Amino acid sequence: MIPRRTLAVGAALLSITVTSACSGAGGAGGADGAHSINVLMVNNPQMVDLEKLTAQYFTRSTGIKVNFTVLPENDVRDKITQDFSSQSGQYDVATISNYETPFFTKNGWLASLTPYANADSAFDQNDILPSIRKSLTVDGQMYAEPFYGESSFLMYRKDVFAAKQLTMPSNPTWQQVAALAAQVDGAQPGMKGICLRGQPGWGELIAPLTTVVNTMGGTWFDKDWHAQLTSPAFEQATSFYVDLVRSHGEAGAPEAGFTECLNDVEQGKTAMWYDATSAAGALEASGSPVAGKIGYVPAPVDQTADSGWLYTWAWGLQKASRHQDDAWKFISWASGKQYEQLVGTQLGWSRVPAGKRTSTYSDPQYLASASAFAQPTLDALKSADPDNPGVQPRPAPGIQFVGIPEFEDLGTQVSQQISSAIAGRTSVDQALTTGQSLAEKVGTTHAK
Repeated sequence: MIPRRTLAVGAALLSITVTSACSGAGGAGGADGAHSINVLMVNNPQMVDLEKLTAQYFTRSTGIKVNFTVLPENDVRDKITQDFSSQSGQYDVATISNYETPFFTKNGWLASLTPYANADSAFDQNDILPSIRKSLTVDGQMYAEPFYGESSFLMYRKDVFAAKQLTMPSNPTWQQVAALAAQVDGAQPGMKGICLRGQPGWGELIAPLTTVVNTMGGTWFDKDWHAQLTSPAFEQATSFYVDLVRSHGEAGAPEAGFTECLNDVEQGKTAMWYDATSAAGALEASGSPVAGKIGYVPAPVDQTADSGWLYTWAWGLQKASRHQDDAWKFISWASGKQYEQLVGTQLGWSRVPAGKRTSTYSDPQYLASASAFAQPTLDALKSADPDNPGVQPRPAPGIQFVGIPEFEDLGTQVSQQISSAIAGRTSVDQALTTGQSLAEKVGTTHAK
């Protein structure tokens, strides 16, 4: 769900093919220089870093050429689903998440990675954080290996708060955050109080909004699959979110997603930001204008003890791939401990694709660079509970999404309605009434 740096993301908006010096078809091994695999992945900056390092540090040592196709999130999801559902084998490996993994597995689109991991002692499967490992496991088998993991937390400008003589609570409530947003709005010329995603998309606006819904007592569906979008709790949470972003949020909020909020924070245009823990690496990177100025506290709450989400971009191996051995070598390299060391030494420790391995959080070099956000990130990942994210039983797992295939379409359609409410083109009541009708149709199919 999460990109990192503006220029890198902009450079990757179009499909990019990156190859090493080798050529030819892939196979099981690499000694003859005739091996290649095709990798389809999202254009997040962590993946852009991966592109830059692959030819020199993976292909040179294995002889396996990697052809990358890199697309924006919405586009890559569509393309992955099309290719994996047809089992054409055009792409050997693709970035999927803990949302898609169970469905792709059930449909028979993914190869189990457990046999490969068990035979690869250097990979150290048990080092993967338990919450991340569980989210990618189906019937005791790992069907994707994480590239990075994330939860969500609140980021704020410590210097701005100090200048205004304000104190950020160690575990803020959403009501406290709203009050603080009003107080820091305009603290510096052009600075808004908070940035919250308003861009349509089940992985954009809906992600943070659903965590607010959860902690304020709402849910998309009750345990019997009755849609709850027009329930008092869901309406209260959505109205709160829309009112906060309209009153003290970023300029252009209906078009603002993760990348736009990241840019605003880096450019001093917003004093707070609630979003993915993976954003911290960019904010604290060498050359960031706000490095050292950001504080990190847990995701704001209301009725629950925690509210951070759980997400991972991971590598899935297409079952129809004819180059599975070579594909595993790439996956094990990209998700391995040695890759984190490579990124740290070559690009900087704050750019390590973290949030997936226990050992990362005991690495002194990483901790020295990520001291501001490493522990808050780890705490958020440990506290995330996809099975019980709210105050009532749920019919499917998921924190910032509902773990059913239909949610991709449902969440996107509802997000369009709520984004329109942020833009002032419709009311929250009308947006949720429309959303309720859509959700009822989905719920009915599951209640049978």
